[in-house]
Amino acid sequence: MPYSVEIDLHGQTVESAQRLLTSQLKNLPADVREVCVVHGYHGGTALLEMVRRYKNKKIERKILEFNRGTTIFIIKNQCGNAYGSRK
Repeated sequence: MPYSVEIDLHGQTVESAQRLLTSQLKNLPADVREVCVVHGYHGGTALLEMVRRYKNKKIERKILEFNRGTTIFIIKNQCGNAYGSRK
């Protein structure tokens, strides 16, 4: 059954947050379909902006939450399609 994981970027610099995201996405278990990235925004928008611009071949699409402190990454399945999509 597919599941979700959370990556918390609080306290990271933009550079260290990018490295952390890349590392975590590289090592995701195959059945993860959603990654909730917690970046916050009350202390500034640098992490929010980096996450919203961040590119990775595993990300099918991003969901911009009502809570501006989080962004959801929908992860491609092993065939390259978003989980449950009909591509």
